[in-house]
Amino acid sequence: MEVVLLERVAKLGQMGDVVNVKDGYARNFLLPQGRALRANKGNLQRFENERAQLEARNLERKSEAESVNAKLDGASFVVIRSSGDTGQLYGSVNTRDIAATLAEEGFSVARNQIALAAPIKTLGLHGVTVTLHPEVSSSVTINVARTAEEAERQAAGEDVTIEQIDDEDVDVNVEEVFEEGVTVDLQAEAEAEEAVEDTSEETSEADSTEEDGADEASTEETAS
Repeated sequence: MEVVLLERVAKLGQMGDVVNVKDGYARNFLLPQGRALRANKGNLQRFENERAQLEARNLERKSEAESVNAKLDGASFVVIRSSGDTGQLYGSVNTRDIAATLAEEGFSVARNQIALAAPIKTLGLHGVTVTLHPEVSSSVTINVARTAEEAERQAAGEDVTIEQIDDEDVDVNVEEVFEEGVTVDLQAEAEAEEAVEDTSEETSEADSTEEDGADEASTEETAS
């Protein structure tokens, strides 16, 4: 389908350009959002008649977007979510969540203005682009963390998931050392008991030998 663009559209063209697009893209995106008109004789004439007004409106919207961009570009926003020890979220963070987070900070942004290839499913810092105007975009950071304290540490460059893994390893090692220590102690105790038993047996044998010698001497004296 041929359409005439009423504003700049990324990868398509500038205002006033006549371009050929897929029918579904035109019907579901360009036409209902007022970004283009079918490129027939009547609409082309309409565009020329309204061109000055469209350009003035575009400049006004661009100016407003640039004003918002001055505050929004480079900003970081914290989103608190639960996750496992490896950093995998119990759920995800989508464009609706990001739009709601920005709204809480005073930025009115629609979901379709947020560029997100797939929902965020892990802890960490995630770069997101917000299209405020066809010619103005802001880059923001979505800091997904389990707590506000973790968010601060992530912002400082720390990987909080590594700490979780290290803690688990330490717990396991301590437990192994404890078990090993108990085993060594038990072994030492058993060896000590065996040594005592051996000494007792040797003492008993010596006593028995002495008694036998005394009996023999007594018998010889009697015989004399």
